[in-house]
Amino acid sequence: MSEKPVEQQTGWVNSFLPLRFLRESLTISEMEIRKIVRDPTELFTRAVQPVLWLVIFGQVFSRIRAIPTGRVSYLAFMTPGILAQSVLFSAIFYGIAVIWERDLGIIHKLLVSPALRGSLVFGKALSAGFRGLVQVVIIYFVALAMGIALRWEPQSIAGVLLSVVLGSAIFSTFSLIVACIVKTRERFMGIGQILTMPLFFASNAIYPLALMPGWLRWFARLNPLTYLVDALRGYMIKGGQNIHSFGIDFLIMISVFIVFLVIADRLYPTLIN
Repeated sequence: MSEKPVEQQTGWVNSFLPLRFLRESLTISEMEIRKIVRDPTELFTRAVQPVLWLVIFGQVFSRIRAIPTGRVSYLAFMTPGILAQSVLFSAIFYGIAVIWERDLGIIHKLLVSPALRGSLVFGKALSAGFRGLVQVVIIYFVALAMGIALRWEPQSIAGVLLSVVLGSAIFSTFSLIVACIVKTRERFMGIGQILTMPLFFASNAIYPLALMPGWLRWFARLNPLTYLVDALRGYMIKGGQNIHSFGIDFLIMISVFIVFLVIADRLYPTLIN
């Protein structure tokens, strides 16, 4: 008698597609986060590079004063950009883990399960967002140690966290698409190296868009990292100004994520072919 209501509730959840999608996505995300918690080494090794950018590159270019950054110092200007870089670099190689899962047979088991394909992809994107949140904590500690004036209003911190989760979801899903196309770790590593630096330098992470030549500025406007940096700069830094409104930044990032999610949903089953 006591089990029947539970079965009815489960059946109702499964019949209501949005709830089923959310439940399955959270389950996949929980599985991925458990892997990270068991072996957090990668998270901290990934943090070394952005710290070096802030401590060395940022300090040197702050003395040169060659890049106009308005009312904020160059070090403060680039801090959101380095956080976005950390998100990009952590998420863009997410596809390597997916290829490993295919080689171990995990992908086969997931694909023969009754879970929705979209929830498998979305769950992995959510877990990538958790990785991004760890980078937020690290960058904030470094920024505090360097005396960078940060915004501590609850809405500003919430905006930073939401931006990082969305940015991580975008680039991890893009990484999954690349993994579905190339299918081998060797090819993926080569393509990943090729993609990361152009995405980083063709954005407003370390210099304003106004300094770019026209053709590069056009490419930067197509680059989702530009809108992630723009949102972070407005939310994170005291006196920091974003070029676009927060609404436009989030609208573009959400639109890109939805497009990537649909493409990854179609390509994900091809991993086992």
